[in-house]
Amino acid sequence: MSDRHRLLVRGRTFAAVGTGGDISGVGGARGGAGPDGLFVRDARHLSRWQLTADGAVPEVLTPVDTSTAATGAARCVLVPRGGRQEPPAYTLFREQAVADGAFVESLRVVSNRPVPTRVRIELTVDADFTDQFELRADHRTYAKPGAVRSRRPLDDGGVEFTYRRGEWCSRTTVMADPAPDAVEETGAGARRLVWTLDLTAYDTVGVALRAVAHPHGAAAVPRPHSPAEAARHLAAVEAEFVSTVAPPTRWPELADACARGLADLAVLRVPATGPDGEELSVPGAGVPWFLTLLGRDALLTSLFALPYLPRLAAATLPALAASQATEAVRSVVAQPGKIVHEVRQGELAHFGQVPFGRYYGSVDATPLFLVLLGAYTEQTGDPAAARRLEAHARAAVGWMLDHGGLTSRGYLVYRADEGGLANQNWKDSPGAICSADGSGATGPVMAAGAQGYAYDALCRTARLARTVWDDKVYADLLTQTAVDLRDRFQRDFWMPDRGFPALALDGEGHQVDALASDAGHLLWSGLLDKEYGETVGRRLLEPDFFSGWGVRTLAAGQPAFHPLSYHRGSVWPHDNALIALGLARYGLHDEARTVARALVSAATTAGGRLPEVLAGYDRSAYPHPVPYPHSCELESRSAAAPLALLTAVGGS
Repeated sequence: MSDRHRLLVRGRTFAAVGTGGDISGVGGARGGAGPDGLFVRDARHLSRWQLTADGAVPEVLTPVDTSTAATGAARCVLVPRGGRQEPPAYTLFREQAVADGAFVESLRVVSNRPVPTRVRIELTVDADFTDQFELRADHRTYAKPGAVRSRRPLDDGGVEFTYRRGEWCSRTTVMADPAPDAVEETGAGARRLVWTLDLTAYDTVGVALRAVAHPHGAAAVPRPHSPAEAARHLAAVEAEFVSTVAPPTRWPELADACARGLADLAVLRVPATGPDGEELSVPGAGVPWFLTLLGRDALLTSLFALPYLPRLAAATLPALAASQATEAVRSVVAQPGKIVHEVRQGELAHFGQVPFGRYYGSVDATPLFLVLLGAYTEQTGDPAAARRLEAHARAAVGWMLDHGGLTSRGYLVYRADEGGLANQNWKDSPGAICSADGSGATGPVMAAGAQGYAYDALCRTARLARTVWDDKVYADLLTQTAVDLRDRFQRDFWMPDRGFPALALDGEGHQVDALASDAGHLLWSGLLDKEYGETVGRRLLEPDFFSGWGVRTLAAGQPAFHPLSYHRGSVWPHDNALIALGLARYGLHDEARTVARALVSAATTAGGRLPEVLAGYDRSAYPHPVPYPHSCELESRSAAAPLALLTAVGGS
């Protein structure tokens, strides 16, 4: 998000508003800094929400408060434009919040004069119902045959916006108390709500505003009537999450980062259903582009939070089991046993214009599902989930061995998906899997990190087979498969001249030789033997890798490196959290503390919050972390990263 926008988030609903509380409708244009509007279930349900006073845009005295905006109520103060010689006749106080499917505002107009004052307030509103994929700068256009937008006045003085396309129908209703004196057409589809307010001396008049989204196929939910009510509910949910972790008193900055992360996780949860149709609340990936269930993101978030907040894993596991593929569908890269990568509920997904309604283009969500199931069982000591999801777990192992490639290729393998994702490991941007010279991998790709996840998945599932399912034969098979994978990996991926594992193998089995942070994931999964692991761990802390804010995704000095590339030189908090856990696993505790201190320092510069990704510039070049231009401001893996650091190094 840009500095022009402030976020309000709750579940699958978020609003991005300007510094004065307006939604202009211009943000989010192709190539822009990010969308503004009210978004619910992948669609923009408010595209304009613009306040004028006496025919002019008021001046912002205090912008939307960024300290509370993301998860509570946003407040700002405005006055009519004027000069030094004539103090403003009145002041406008705006307070805004979101709830599930709703945007609410309390507007107070306060007279500054000892005489009666008349004020004309106008609010221009519109809903364009644009799908989020249309707002992403991917230079694509999408045909919408038969689409019709309509507006109609409501009996109570509000207005309803409707969008229809075939069986698809979405609505947004805008209501006010008191009702406006008039609802005017603007000539451009928007509607203008008008109030003429008569204030006595030093009087205050309030207007309560509410925009409610009715997405296609969504069930009705209770809506709050004021920002204060919505903020109180959010504060209670946040407090419940924050109270689950005893803060490390010896490291207050880490304590602050954990508290901020927990509060963010509380509001980033999105609804899902389990195998028996039960309602669940799982980590959504991030705002603004990924406020939905992404398999890999939800799994890693749940793993980071597991020692402190096992309820996330308890919801994520059945939600992903319920969406596990049962048949091969080429258009969405589905194969039996595979865990879903992304779930979308927008118009373009509904009509198959993007493949992401249920999209399975991930090589690593399936092994991570098994890792989380095993870790959850060990952490809680409760075998119920492992028993309930035994068939799903066995299907996931079957996918790894069969369609995943472990049996035929010796490794988990993926192929570029035309129309979907070219890369299907965590570094999923085009060109992310590359050689040191920047050339991309050709043919089927065997990414290093995914092999580590597969090894861990096999080991943990073997333990479940022995201790929960009472199937020693299956356990022995998985154990031997894991041992063979470990031996094979160190033979094929290790680069003796570089003292480091390759980023991947290409379709011909040749090493993709970029020095990349994925090696730290191998430490987390335990795939490398002790000598190789210690070598890798120490190498990740050398200056070309370590920026001072964290380990770069690609070591500097390679032609492929770029500090502002999404996956070829940036610093990702969740990547570093995995690295810190891996360093601790191999006994490299000083190195783990170095990574943890770097991330905590970065969080401290932003009120304790870690973004999705940072630029890869060296800390000595600038005293604050340089933001990556298109980073998610709120991201569940980053929110949970301080918890992983707490696990890795404690409060020291």
